[in-house]
Amino acid sequence: MIGIVIATATKSEVPPDKLKPILEMLDDNPLFKPIDIKLLTWASDYYHYPIGEVFAAALPTYLRQGKALPVIKPENIPTNNDQIFNLSMDQQTAIATVQNYFNKFQTFLLNGVTGSGKTEVYLQLIKNIIEQGKQALFLVPEISLTPQTIARVTSRFNVPIAILHSELAPKQRALAWHKAISGVAKVIIGTRSAALLPINNLGLIIIDEEHDVSFKQQDKFRYSARDLAIKRGQLQSCPVILGSATPSLESIYNAQHNKYITLELPSRINQQIPDIKIIDIKNQKLNAGLSPDLLTAITKHLASQQQVLIFLNRRGYAPVLMCYACGWHAECKHCDSQLVLHKAKNKLRCHHCSSSIEIPLKCHTCNSENLNPIGVGTEQIELALQQHFPDANIARVDKDTTQSRKALQIILDNVNSLHTNILLGTQMLAKGHDFPNLTLVAIVDVDSGLFSSDFRSLERMAQLITQVAGRAGRADKPGEVILQTCHPQHKLLQTLVTQGYMSCTKYLLQERQDAALPPFGKQALIRAAAKKEATSMNALALLKNLARDAAKKLDIHLAGPIPAPMQRRIGFYHSQLLVQAAHPGNLQKLLVIIAKLLQDPKLGGQIRWSVDVNPLDML
Repeated sequence: MIGIVIATATKSEVPPDKLKPILEMLDDNPLFKPIDIKLLTWASDYYHYPIGEVFAAALPTYLRQGKALPVIKPENIPTNNDQIFNLSMDQQTAIATVQNYFNKFQTFLLNGVTGSGKTEVYLQLIKNIIEQGKQALFLVPEISLTPQTIARVTSRFNVPIAILHSELAPKQRALAWHKAISGVAKVIIGTRSAALLPINNLGLIIIDEEHDVSFKQQDKFRYSARDLAIKRGQLQSCPVILGSATPSLESIYNAQHNKYITLELPSRINQQIPDIKIIDIKNQKLNAGLSPDLLTAITKHLASQQQVLIFLNRRGYAPVLMCYACGWHAECKHCDSQLVLHKAKNKLRCHHCSSSIEIPLKCHTCNSENLNPIGVGTEQIELALQQHFPDANIARVDKDTTQSRKALQIILDNVNSLHTNILLGTQMLAKGHDFPNLTLVAIVDVDSGLFSSDFRSLERMAQLITQVAGRAGRADKPGEVILQTCHPQHKLLQTLVTQGYMSCTKYLLQERQDAALPPFGKQALIRAAAKKEATSMNALALLKNLARDAAKKLDIHLAGPIPAPMQRRIGFYHSQLLVQAAHPGNLQKLLVIIAKLLQDPKLGGQIRWSVDVNPLDML
């Protein structure tokens, strides 16, 4: 076993014959400094996850296997591209404000519309930090989805840069990790796990697209990289910048309550805000989800030698295959979900457990051959676009077409070289991309996010619409955005189109306050998964009874247990108990009690437990 020593003691409550001796010391120097131990211990306590697993998450796999850190070799100093930029007054104000807090802790919310120059603010501040001889940590939601941001950072500075993400080979990742913690790398760009890095000469933390749910780990150690980075900034006395065109309601709330300082970039740099048009698709004859008005708009923009982006957050050909004779539809054997039709691969596939079967020729119930796809996915739209625009070069970007970063990069290169006319895809296209010749953006199905049992769905839909719309008109060409909906009078849509995202957040925050939901209340989700449906529900019911008195004293509401929205998933039945508190301190006190109760053998040994503090996903 590979272990980590974080402290020593002269006595132990564990019997001596149960204590394991240390056979070999693998590292001559400590990998974690006292401040790192303090941060990771805090994370273990706050998220109620075993401390050994938390420290393991902060180490690359290569080291956890007992291998030595790779040697850092001298590398060629990238070309310095330190150009002179004409910064707007808003950019200059933002930079000067953050500079006043160098060597001090303060969290900033950089609220800038798409195309307002947030990245340039980041780069100017990173330049100042490098000149001070310190390091900058730049967190992004997903490395493969923000190539242009990374390219700008890596080409800008003539200093070593470390890039950390899950697609690196183990030795490459360990080398980048070594460059970061040794201080050799002056800029570290990474996804959420980079927030765990033991960087000790830190001068600045940047979290780009801070609202993105990718910053929250959704299994095992369920930490928020954004919140962990803020805690690190506090411990290491450095400023933290949360940047977004669509800030999360939590960050807006914190700014309103003076926990964060707001920096505003309200205008695009030499660009116009695109016009947004709502198309009512009720009673319209659609072709693979595309309305006649949308097809006309695509024709107009292509005729002007401009590019078009079609957005639908649903991959595959169709979400359901149904028998028109008896109503049977294909379902996953392991999950409570329909199998998605992927016509190109002749498969029905579950998007939760990845199991698949061949497309049946007959109905499994009545043997009818009258099987039909219901609904629309990106694969179906691609075929329809090819029929309507045979001379256009169409590129589809979703999980099926971008199995490797190389595949995605080829697609993006073709868009930037103007070889591609129509770009079609899922949320992979909503983040960080800058296509100067793209003038039309269309969201095929707005309604999917307007009606949901998840209280966060309206916030996410408003963010998604704003982010996708922000891809249009990025250069000096006016942009157009089309939203297809059956509910054109929906309050959120009307507010978003006429007044913008920040006005929507006022409406959404009021809704949350009325219901005492986050950010006005704190939540945790206790999840139980078992092979039998009754096992997980009964165990949570017992847990609720055991915790009831303590919850009452702390004024905490226990809701449930109830089956998860998708109860059966990957062969397990999932149930959950919601813990809701007005005061975060009281929530933590109860979770300490619950964590101890989960060790009680009366709750059953055939259960997978998890504690999710500040959950973003109720699945």
